[in-house]
Amino acid sequence: MVKKDIYLIKDLARLTGISVYTIKYYIKLGLIEEIGRSPETRFRYFDDSTVEALKSIIVHKKENMSLARISDLIKKGQDR
Repeated sequence: MVKKDIYLIKDLARLTGISVYTIKYYIKLGLIEEIGRSPETRFRYFDDSTVEALKSIIVHKKENMSLARISDLIKKGQDR
């Protein structure tokens, strides 16, 4: 069994340089998804695939790609 790293939203912000506010916005847009939530605290959990997705979004944004276009690429599975 492969061990996965699990992150909180603040960890994603620290690892990627993207603000917590922006990460929440990306979740709302469907660009990234949480892998689970704590039933007690309601904290969102993420894994390495979310970190990679955020890094990919950063690259696309640097190429002046719109969030709508990035979303289309993700939904079509062409972003990997």
